Amino acid sequence: MNDFPGKGKVAILRTTPETVLEDYERLMLLAGVKEALPKGPTTGLKINISWQTWYPACSTAPWQLEGVIRGLHNAGYQDLVGIHNDTVVVDTRVGEFNNKHRFVTDQYNIPCLYLYEQQFAWERFVPKKPFLVLDKVFPEGVYIPQDLFGKNIVHLPTVKTHVFTTITGAMKNAFGGLLHRNRHWTHSVIHETLVDLLMIQQEIHPGIFAVMDGTFAGDGPGPRAMRFHEKNVILASADQVAIDAVSAKLQGFDPLSIPFLRIAHEMGLGVAEPREIEILGDAEELEHPWGFVQEDTFASRGQKMIYHGPLKPLEKVLLQGPLVPWSYFASNFYHNVYWYPFVGRKRVEAALATPWGQLFKNYGDGGVVMPGVEPKTVVQAGAALTAAAAVAGGLIWMLSRKKKK
Repeated sequence: MNDFPGKGKVAILRTTPETVLEDYERLMLLAGVKEALPKGPTTGLKINISWQTWYPACSTAPWQLEGVIRGLHNAGYQDLVGIHNDTVVVDTRVGEFNNKHRFVTDQYNIPCLYLYEQQFAWERFVPKKPFLVLDKVFPEGVYIPQDLFGKNIVHLPTVKTHVFTTITGAMKNAFGGLLHRNRHWTHSVIHETLVDLLMIQQEIHPGIFAVMDGTFAGDGPGPRAMRFHEKNVILASADQVAIDAVSAKLQGFDPLSIPFLRIAHEMGLGVAEPREIEILGDAEELEHPWGFVQEDTFASRGQKMIYHGPLKPLEKVLLQGPLVPWSYFASNFYHNVYWYPFVGRKRVEAALATPWGQLFKNYGDGGVVMPGVEPKTVVQAGAALTAAAAVAGGLIWMLSRKKKK
């Protein structure tokens, strides 16, 4: 599938809260959705939930989801299904309510698949071309959800940075849906993993499309602890590489300096070279990059020490062995116990005062869940401290054994 309709083309439009639903439909038609997605198969909407708590630019926006549903319906695609995955640090069932996705899917009678539930079978996938890394990370076999075979897929990412991949977008959005809960084993080779996942998608999906929301955009230590910016743009493309490259360029990054984009471009899976991408719509948006920066959190610094630094020899023990719960607790503690109540909540209050924040608030019952330091977070803190103590004890024991040898 190295050649496909819409390769090397990305549509970008300016938008407003008053016109965003109509603008999404116009955007999708401009980007060639009818040519990219065959009408026969079911079309899956890969909704992104990066946090069960709403935070601007973090997860699929409700107007993004609604605009895409309306656009697809009006283009003749009636057989739609929402697709959710879980993660070890995000509760999807809570997240789809707090991010107001469930209000939208219920309003339009869109059923949803929750791929982490027991009834879904996982099938071993053998690629036509060799994997770059997945067969080495999972030597027992690469398994993907059986329910995704034969469906069109529409990815619904946002414009934001990421602590591990510089930016996250359409290609990263497949990470949760295609791989099981042990997907974090791939973080040390995350760029090659994203390319492997795009190769899988191009084999199993009749059509692939991406619609990206940049009404709010996030820079800094994404995908959660970001600074939000009102950027009022939306993007769409059948080329997952090209839309991510344009998002990167908008943010101020050189797309070819980001390994997963460069590798995918060199393999012909899409176009990452900006000079080779045809911009449709408001192309002048690319003339003034935003100057976003990628930053780390305390938690991601520790993880990078394991993936690429001095703790690399202990990677399997720390992240694939009995001590693995420590990393989940560390992430939960940092984001849910410390960062959101003491930093993020003030930013959310500021975001809600903007026109886009008011639009978010008006979805559903008009409420916005903004957690504080509640009993649940105190329990998480205790569990995190216990896990940290266990990890520290384990490391001391292993180091003492090495010294004795």
